[in-house]
Amino acid sequence: MSSIKVYYTSVTGSMEVKQRQEEVTRILDTYKIKYELIDISVSLKVLQEMRMKVSSPNVLPPQIFNSQEYCGDFEMFHKAKENKEILKFLKME
Repeated sequence: MSSIKVYYTSVTGSMEVKQRQEEVTRILDTYKIKYELIDISVSLKVLQEMRMKVSSPNVLPPQIFNSQEYCGDFEMFHKAKENKEILKFLKME
């Protein structure tokens, strides 16, 4: 099982959320990084778990973790990609 976990939703009315989730998984696949997808739409408990781990009651997916350690959200991930620091962002180096 991978230590990288991506909280996402399989049910969204937001094209922005959908595109952001797709970009995160595409980049992880490009880097050949194994990850586990955790779908927050399956239960309120999973959504609350994600928000508790991030310490924000209103955060939206995708949210990225290395094991239990919070790496960041899409904006932080995108910035790391632009700076070619994905492995650093994911706390893998």
